Parts: sequence; structure tokens; C-alpha cells
Amino acid sequence: MDKANGSHPVRTAQALRFVASAVLGWKAMAAKIPDHFIGELLTRVDIVEVIGERLELKRVGSNLQALCPFHSEKTPSFTVSPSKQFYHCFGCGAHGTAIRFLMEHDRLGFRDAVETLAQRAGMALPEEARDEREEQYGELYKLLGKASQHYQRWLREHPERETAVAYLKRRGLSGDIAAQYGLGFAPPGWDNLARALGRSPKLVIAGLANERDNGGLYDRFRERIIFPIRDRRGRVIGFGGRVLGEGQPKYLNSPETPVFHKGRELYGLYECLKKQRHPDAIVVVEGYMDVVALAQYGISEAVATLGTATSTTQVDRLFQVTKDVVFCFDGDRAGRQAAWRALENALPAMRSGRQARFLFLPDGEDPDSLVRKEGAENFRHRMAKAAQLSEFFFDNLSREVDLGSMDGRARLAERAAPHLKKLPPGLLRDMMFQRLSEITGLQTERLEAGISGARNAAPRQAKGQKPRGPRLERTPARVAIAMLLQQPQLARLATETEGYREQDNPGIELLGQMLELLNAEPQLSTGALLERFRDSRHESALWKLATWEHMVPDDGLEREFTDALRRIEGLIAPKRLQYLDKRMQQGQLTESELQEWQQLLREWKETKARATDPPTE
Repeated sequence: MDKANGSHPVRTAQALRFVASAVLGWKAMAAKIPDHFIGELLTRVDIVEVIGERLELKRVGSNLQALCPFHSEKTPSFTVSPSKQFYHCFGCGAHGTAIRFLMEHDRLGFRDAVETLAQRAGMALPEEARDEREEQYGELYKLLGKASQHYQRWLREHPERETAVAYLKRRGLSGDIAAQYGLGFAPPGWDNLARALGRSPKLVIAGLANERDNGGLYDRFRERIIFPIRDRRGRVIGFGGRVLGEGQPKYLNSPETPVFHKGRELYGLYECLKKQRHPDAIVVVEGYMDVVALAQYGISEAVATLGTATSTTQVDRLFQVTKDVVFCFDGDRAGRQAAWRALENALPAMRSGRQARFLFLPDGEDPDSLVRKEGAENFRHRMAKAAQLSEFFFDNLSREVDLGSMDGRARLAERAAPHLKKLPPGLLRDMMFQRLSEITGLQTERLEAGISGARNAAPRQAKGQKPRGPRLERTPARVAIAMLLQQPQLARLATETEGYREQDNPGIELLGQMLELLNAEPQLSTGALLERFRDSRHESALWKLATWEHMVPDDGLEREFTDALRRIEGLIAPKRLQYLDKRMQQGQLTESELQEWQQLLREWKETKARATDPPTE
């Protein structure tokens, strides 16, 4: 086997153990963020603003509505409550706080969603919320960082660096741009990096070295220009290497590692966002040299995929920082095929307020050569005139189809079907259907019915009908919890909660937990309260009660809540008295329990007397 062109599947036991430990425990990582911080964060962040930046919200009464981004529908059933700070879809059941919305909509992990909202609110994560990934992958990050330093130093100092320096000068790159992007040089030889960093098996895990059959190591990158790939925090997570000379492959990337995933990362995004946090547009090119060449001419808002087709995850990530993504490809057949793959993966991310466009370059040109030939102003002019997604979509699908014939128009509808199914609900989806209708002559409703299918249809509400919450039996515990979720400040009215947790009634036990929590943290909003019970056994029940149409007006909440508590006390008292009787018989009553037993006994006797006394005239 020629080991120079790939990594050997053999891994040492030590390296395997390291991988196993590295991929464990994202939940433990999330648990590092204190509950009180999550509560304060959700109090400071307005969920309406967070969702309103991603969906088109319309006010309906005291709430706001939108087409649900999580299932296909034509009648809005997605509701956002400003007072309760949560969202709920009456069609598909999706629900949550601002944290969960970012996790589901922007496809973020829990920690990343919290960090995103914290940055928005101007809050710094507490010290105890340190990133456990640093602990899990710290050695990998250090190795990759040191490797990058060696590559950069070798570009400046290595005896054989002249070939690399001459290549970069020939491509028109300055020392400033090379330093800005951390460009480096991997010199000829099999073990330069292995000797510099020590022959640790972790070099294999980090993607810096491959393993020989005899257990030895050799450098993955040799005689190449090195492009470090950074994550959103600026940490080096991998490398791309361009060969010097005629060797193959022309470009070599780091393999998948615990910290590097090609389908998630984008070369140059960190450097782009350092220049401008929210660029008006970002252009996606195919090569590392295209990115740095455009930066050399002042176009710093360029990124590149990592040797694979642009993924939906990458597109979503770009749309988190810009509203306009321009895909740039060669104008030949291969370029158009690559552009179509990018379009297919972009469709699921095309929500309201987002724009994707496609720029095709003249034959024989790439961004690197074109910007050097025409200059930055002309390149930006080409970007401004890039084709809209809808234009490229229908132009590409209409090729080799005779739109003048009935069969040809039917064929176009069939071709469009699997792609339009990927589009989220919104104006773009509606307009794409409308355009397809104009081209084929078929009614929009007919096209949608044929494409979406009955199984994808959202539950329909009658016209003008208000979405209804779940139908639940009105028990005292459910009523009290529902009132508390509607207005957490009601907790101040519950003065006696002793014994709630000892109940075998799960509703009363849960109510006790909620009252104790709100007494300790009275500032919690409904959303923050619900977030505290996320992933608990009570989560599903709480969300049902949070959206329960209990028919109690706001001015009647206090009366209904205190009445529910009185009825719960009536259920608890006999059981509590029985429990204390048993402890007294065993001689285990404490002084406070004795006083409670005496009080409960008096109340029980008074209640019994009232029930047996004859009515007075």
C-alpha cells in the first residue's frame, strides 16, 4: 500500500482510547452552564426579536403568528408568546424557548445556542461554564496550533522555502495577506513535523501524520503550501495543502477528526468575520487560493468549502451572519454541476429574508485569475449581477426540455417536484410554485398537492378559527400549574407548600417543585421556567399545560389559583396527617412535626364538626 496518499487504517490502542474519550459527553458539557445563568439569559433575551429575525411574524391579538418553519403548511399555526417567552406550533407540536428555537432552526448545539444568545444580550458565560471541549480536545487544539506555528516559521526560515515563496509571489500575494491567513510551508521530507512535535499517536488523531505498518509515523503534509483552517473562535482545527510541482493530489485536506468536520466548516470564515461581523454578502468559492487572492484585492468576504460540495449545514452557518450568499463557480459544465449541487443543499436553508445567488465566471477563469485581471471593482460588479436562485433553478431544469410541448412541461414539473419539497414554507416557496405554474400551465394548488402529498399537509384550522390547545381534565394540580405558567408571579400566594413533594400524585409533586423554584428565583419568566424542566420527565406535561386553553381571564387568575391551592390542601392534609400519625406511633416525631400534627388534627376535627352540625335557621 502506498502510504503517501492516505492514512493507514491501523491505529494504536492509545490513540483509539483517546478518540473514544474525545467523543463522549456533550450533555455533561451542557450541564456545566448554571441554571441561574440560563434563567437570567432568557429573561434578558426577547424571543420575538430572535424569531422575528428569521421568520415573518404577524400580530394576532396578544401573540404573533408565522408559517411554521418545521413543517409544511399554508395556514399559520406557529405562535410566539411575548408574555410567556416561548413558541408553540399547533400543527406539528414544535415548542420551546429561544434556546430551543436556535437549536432546531439554526441547527446549533445547546452550548452554541446559549453562547449565541449570551453574546446578543451582552452576557459573558460564567467561569464554571468553561468549555468542556477544551478539556476533551485540548491536546488536539494545542498540537494543531503548534503545527501551524511550525509551518509559518518554515515559510520564513526553512532552507528550501524559496520554491514556496516564489509560488506565492507569482500568485500576487503580499506578506501581510500571508500572515493574515497564517499561510505556511510543509518542507520536503517524511517526518519534519513528527520530529518537531514528538512522535505521539495523537498526531494521527489530529490529522497531522499517518501511521506506518511498523507503527512509525510520517507527516501527512509534505512539500506543500499550507492553509490553516480555523473555527469560529480562531482555533486551528485542520489544514489544506497545495502541492508545489506536479504531484498529486493537487490539494490535500486534513481527514475528519474529533475537531474537524469538512461538512461543517468553511475556509476563511473566521478571517472574514474579523473584518466585518455581519457582511452584506458572502461569496463562496472553490479554492483556498481564490479566498486569499480576493482578500489581496480587498474582497475579504470570501470563503471556500473544503473539497466537498457545499452542505446545508454550511449554508445555514453562512446565513447566521449574512442575508446574501453568492455561490461562485466556473462557467463550464463541471462548474454548473457543482453549482447545482450547492443549490440542492441550499434549498432547505432558504427561509424568509435569505437570498442565494449564482455567479458563473468566463471560460478558463477562476476568482483568483479574474480578480487579478479585472480588479476588485469589476469583480464586485459581477457579484451584484449574479443570478437569483429561482432563475438558475428553472434555467437548469428547463435544459433539454421542450417547454412548447405538453410532455415537456409535465417533465419540468416532475423534475422540480423533489426539489421544491425541500423549500421551507414562506414567500420564496410560494413564488417558486407560482413560477412553475406559469411555465407549465398547471394550477399552483394542483402542483402543491402533487408535490407535497397528503402526508405532508399540516392539520387545518377552520377559517378564522383560533388554534386550540390540548383538552385536559380540570384537576386542581393542573389548574394551579397552568395558572403558574401563565403568570409565574402567582407563586407568592402559595405560603404553605410543606408536604407537596411527599405526594404520590405527580401533579402535586411537580407543583411543589415549581413553587420552590419560583420562591427562590421569582424573576423567572414562563420560558425560563419551562427551560428549567427541559429533558425532565415533566417536560411534555408542562408544555401541554402551557398551551392549555383553560378559559380563565387574566383578572381571574389569582382567585382561580388560590382556589386550586385550597383544594390541593384538602387532598394533602388527610395523607399528611396519616403520615405524621405513623411517625408518632414510631416515636420519631420532631418538635416541628408535632406542632404540625396538632394543627392538622384541629383542622380535621373542625371540618368534621362543620360537616355534621345541623344547618341553622
